[in-house]
This record gives sequence, C-alpha cells and structure tokens, in this order.
Amino acid sequence: MKLISVNIGEKQTQQKGDELETTGIYKLPIQESVEIKSLGIEKDFICDQKNHGGADQAIYIYGQPDYDWWSNELKRELVPGTFGENLTISELESAALNIGDRLYVGGVILEVTAPRIPCSTLAARMGDAMFVKIYRRAERPGLYCRVIREGVVRTGDKVTVKKYVNESLSIGRAFHDYYEKLDETAIRFYLDLPIAVRWRKELEDDLAKLNQ
Repeated sequence: MKLISVNIGEKQTQQKGDELETTGIYKLPIQESVEIKSLGIEKDFICDQKNHGGADQAIYIYGQPDYDWWSNELKRELVPGTFGENLTISELESAALNIGDRLYVGGVILEVTAPRIPCSTLAARMGDAMFVKIYRRAERPGLYCRVIREGVVRTGDKVTVKKYVNESLSIGRAFHDYYEKLDETAIRFYLDLPIAVRWRKELEDDLAKLNQ
C-alpha cells in the first residue's frame, strides 16, 4: 500500500438545513511534506472539537477501494479528501482493519481507535440530507487513529500494517455494533481494546446504566 493523498482542511462555512455552520470537512490534497504530531496535522482546521479531533482521533484515514465503491454507487467520481480524511491510502478497505492495528506511514506510526460515525455535517458536505443513512448502510466508515510516533509524511510514502497482537474486532464490526444495544459482555470486550476516549466514555455510560 502507499499514501496517495495528504489532505488538509481550512475553515469554511456550508449550509446545513436552515443554518450556516463552520467546518473543516472540505479537505484538499497538498503536495508538500507535512508533520503529523500527537493532535494531528497542525494546519488542519477542526471546528467541532467536542466530537472530532483530540489525541485518540488525531488522524482520519480513508481507502481508495472504498472511494472506488462510492464512485460506482453514486455514479460520480469522488476525489481524495471528499469524506474529510487526512490521509487517503491505496488498497486499504477500512472495514477490514481491526481496532489496535498499527499503520506505518513514512516516519509515522498510527493506531486504529474507532470507525467514523456519520453526522449531518457529512450529509451537508455530500449535498444529500439522507446521506447519514446511506453511509451507515454502506459500512465503509474509514479509520480514526491516534499517533504513536510523530513524524513527517508525504504523498507516495509506503504504508504497512502491523496487526494488533491480542484478540480484537474489525472496524466494520465495530461500526455495525455502534448502532446496536450491546450486552455487558460485549461492552467489556470493547473496553479492553485501545478504543478512542469518546467512544470509551459512551460505553462506560452504557455499562453503568446496565448495572443500575
């Protein structure tokens, strides 16, 4: 695999329903090398910091096979950055990777922490109020990652995957399970994995409710 695009978003506004919202979802490919630090790419704009960004969701990744699928599904070409990802990688099908898998990209090591959960901002970006449901059914969510080793990346860098050493679940399964009511055993299994902190908090709250 290789890194086929590095994408950075600037502060923009878009129409969402009856309101204008500020967003960084419109990301464009850049050609120069960029430094990835613990909180992501410095110049990449993140507006909704309650739900996006942070150490456990520092980098969002999407794969070219998933883009090819979407282009066929939507009958139009989708270019890197369309879904707001920082890195677009060849031959990577996001649903197949596991939580805890590590990606070596240039001088950087990234660890998979969560699937992307679609929101109304993505729907507005795609110009389709129903796109959240369409994206959910597709089960091609992309990968959120934490930064294990900071470093520099650029388009063309080789990408390799090192599998998580312990038992885990695929991002596709995790994405599906996010919408399900999990029992205590399933919740505790997820909590034993290196998942993103926001997702962990949701699962801990769900567990507490089950034990009330």
